[in-house]
Amino acid sequence: MNHNFQKVNNLVGWIIFAIALITYWLTMEPTASYWDAGEFIAVSYKLQVPHPPGAPFFLLLGRLFSFLSFGDTSQVAYWINFVSVLAGGFTNLFLFWSIVLFGRKLMKIKSETDLTPDKTWVLMGAGIVGALCYTFSDSQWFSAVEAEVYSMSSFFTAFVVWAMLKWELIEDESKANRWLILIFYMMGLSIGVHLLNLVTIPALALIYYFKKYEPGKWGIIAAMLVSLLIIFFINSIIIPGLPSMAGNFEIFFVNSLGLPFGSGAIFFALLLLGALIYGIRYSQQNQKPLLNTFLLATAFILIGYSSYAMVVIRSNANPPINENDPSDIMSFVRYLKREQYGSRPLLYGQYFTAQVVGYDEGEVVYVKGKDKYEIADKRISYKYDAKEQTILPRIWSTDPDHQKIYRETLGLREGERPKFTDNISFMISHQIGWMYIRYFMFNFAGRESDIQNADWLRPSQWFEKLPPSLAENKGRNNFFMIPFILGLIGIFYQSVNSTKNFVVITLLFILTGVALVVYLNSPPTEPRERDYIYTGSYYAFTFWIGLSVIALADWLKKVTGNLKTAGMIATVLCLSAPILMAKDGWDDHNRSKRYFSVDSAINYLQSCAPDAVLFTGGDNDTFPLWYSQEVEGVRTDMRVIVLSYYNTDWYVNQTMRQTYESKPLPYTLTPQNYRQGGPNDYLPFYDAKIKSVDLKQFLDLVKKDHKGLRMYPTANVVPTRELILKVDVDKVRKLGIVPKNLDSLIVPEMRLRVKGGGLEKKDLAMLDVLATADWERPLYVNNTSLAQFNVDLSRYVVQEGNTYRILPVFNPSNETELVNTAVAYENIMKKFQFRNLDDSTIYYTQDYRSFVQNHRSSLNSVAEALIAEGDKAKAREVLLYSLTKMPDKGIRYDFTNVRMIELLFDVGEKDKALKIANTVSPRFDETAAYYIDKGEFGREFQINLMLLGELQRVLYANGEADLAKKIEDVYTKHAQAFQSSRGGFDRQDF
Repeated sequence: MNHNFQKVNNLVGWIIFAIALITYWLTMEPTASYWDAGEFIAVSYKLQVPHPPGAPFFLLLGRLFSFLSFGDTSQVAYWINFVSVLAGGFTNLFLFWSIVLFGRKLMKIKSETDLTPDKTWVLMGAGIVGALCYTFSDSQWFSAVEAEVYSMSSFFTAFVVWAMLKWELIEDESKANRWLILIFYMMGLSIGVHLLNLVTIPALALIYYFKKYEPGKWGIIAAMLVSLLIIFFINSIIIPGLPSMAGNFEIFFVNSLGLPFGSGAIFFALLLLGALIYGIRYSQQNQKPLLNTFLLATAFILIGYSSYAMVVIRSNANPPINENDPSDIMSFVRYLKREQYGSRPLLYGQYFTAQVVGYDEGEVVYVKGKDKYEIADKRISYKYDAKEQTILPRIWSTDPDHQKIYRETLGLREGERPKFTDNISFMISHQIGWMYIRYFMFNFAGRESDIQNADWLRPSQWFEKLPPSLAENKGRNNFFMIPFILGLIGIFYQSVNSTKNFVVITLLFILTGVALVVYLNSPPTEPRERDYIYTGSYYAFTFWIGLSVIALADWLKKVTGNLKTAGMIATVLCLSAPILMAKDGWDDHNRSKRYFSVDSAINYLQSCAPDAVLFTGGDNDTFPLWYSQEVEGVRTDMRVIVLSYYNTDWYVNQTMRQTYESKPLPYTLTPQNYRQGGPNDYLPFYDAKIKSVDLKQFLDLVKKDHKGLRMYPTANVVPTRELILKVDVDKVRKLGIVPKNLDSLIVPEMRLRVKGGGLEKKDLAMLDVLATADWERPLYVNNTSLAQFNVDLSRYVVQEGNTYRILPVFNPSNETELVNTAVAYENIMKKFQFRNLDDSTIYYTQDYRSFVQNHRSSLNSVAEALIAEGDKAKAREVLLYSLTKMPDKGIRYDFTNVRMIELLFDVGEKDKALKIANTVSPRFDETAAYYIDKGEFGREFQINLMLLGELQRVLYANGEADLAKKIEDVYTKHAQAFQSSRGGFDRQDF
């Protein structure tokens, strides 16, 4: 063995680890970022149950690292985020060593004696360039600085690929098999993080096949089939299959034999354990190495998979966050299968235009009863006309917004049926092109900006003149396609000189990229960019970037005549790729001083009265709030209700329990009324020719399951569009919940109009709480939840900061909001937090900018209400507070600041109003002109044109005619360009 090579290889590998670790650590978010990170930190800290299918091994590690906070709850997020930092460092370490191992094959190095110093130089260069490109790639860097599962998932992928390459070098079969067992153990552990690791199995199978057998067409096919069987065995038989079998035993033991709950599952576990022990002993005693390896691998997968026991154990403890309540074997299986998210057609299914012609009843759903498991529901699968179905369905979603995108993308008229060619066209152009290749190019070519749906940066855009909104956008990265070109060089060189290993990497690249796109069959839009799903594919591509060093060194050797010199030149040239990626990527991946994700959550909580209930719309609204309550202990007297879960019985039942200082929510209906599969999952509107119904009477009928509501066999109905909640006006006044300035708007009854096709369970539950609480429990909504209820509450809400309280006051105007100015002023000025929003060095993503926009809008509303009340002094305070805490230098002014200009004029702050006008008007002008030059007259252009129009109106109204005229001229010029583009112009469009 060449000990010098091993020392160099190990040393350089650990240097790569250090570079990655330091990079991610320096740019790591210090607290809970938006989206799932807040949830993962909260559930890690107290070992609770996150959304399906969970990530118990990640949570266990997060819990261990949280101890490093030494009781300082503000540091818990920091140390759980560090789990991803550490995983990212190790990912790049094993990637480096893997590139070196592939490089040895490419350079035809068959033994350690062939590892001369000049070849070592080339191999080190290849590993350094490839690993650093992955270190600084957009998607990996993003995942490695927050508490999400994708960085650790990448670690498991990198580790098993490296371990398989190490196995390949070992000649002693008994020692080599240990590496296989280690690989399967790591795969078992990875199940408790993310299932992406399983996709590597076909590539690993090829490595195994190429070592053991002489390659041939049928041999490769056989190896692929075996690998697919292994994936099926782990993904279908072990993960959900074994718990499902345990569930069947449980049903038989409890329902048929009358034994206690858990007896069937325990018996099955003992049976499985006994069978494994017997099989392993039998294979050893009878010299059956293949069977022994298979059984040992299965055992070690199960050992890793056993982290899921935590889910059931902690669910039985009824923690505050207990999603899906997988406390018994039946609910645990549903949790693993992610049944709450529904399913998507894969190989055969319907077009989005297909009409349901019938349905089939599938397997029954069991829930735990008093002394046995009871049938709660039956799986329903819908049947469609065969003419409306296709193989490989890609345009399947019936969501109205999705249908609109399908038609716009494919050029289909309303009512026109899609064809199979449309289906495939959408898969290639949108799913693969837009939702994968665009992301791929983000990582290795560059991106236009961080704005959602921005495209990758093409050569024609490298030096174009940009408006400030894009030129100053730190998410705009230009790598001049150098990493991409190097990858192409590596692809060409390896395909010619090391075909077998080229096939291995190609398979890994495709299976973690395009194949995953096809398998996921995503709808046409997502709530955010989902590039992190495909990090395995970007990981595979960086192998080729690294191998390009070997290719260039080989070609340069013909010029220099010396491999070492050629290797050094090639390495220096290729290092331009990761250097560019680091330089352009640092500013938009540096999260080291960002706190507003948590501050905005705290501001929502602090906008509510004691013992309040706050309804939120979705994940991004809710998870930071959960973090603030569960980790930092902010406002634990409150209950945050996320509507996306409120349609389930398990979640409604959890709201009936005490949580910290928050009392159970008051309900008239019982858990039986809310059970899943019951008649109240969805109450369709049925026109019974009744003008209105008293809400409490309606709830009483629902509680009694009155036959008068059962107009459909399996569902109750809502027989009117108007539900009336009678109000005890004297009681409301005595409680003092309505401010004096709104007293005249108190109504003796609230007329709540049902929107859409009927009431979902979440709407029924909200109405139940509203009626039962009888104004003694404060109920709040935010913008998102207010829009998501199928009951129109918009006329009965009063702003108290960043939230809206449901109150029995009727807003006579759709144009202005009702504001409790005294409470809102107190909340905003004394309780809100805005850490570091005035720091121009910090980069804020679109999520952060949107939440700042919401805050600016809220403060504007409060100031406007104060002005209407005649209190211009306090209004001025609020506006100046907004400008101080959320200045342009931190997060650029947006459309809310145009509204602010008028308010500043009203409170006598003319200079500040004009300063903002002079700041934003050139930006609107330049942005509109940019889109005109590009011939794009979409949403961004129209927003900027509208803002110019509003700005000149405000300035004219406040006597600033000169500036207003300049802006009006600009507006007119751009409006005429827009008119020319569409052959007509209607000023009302803006």
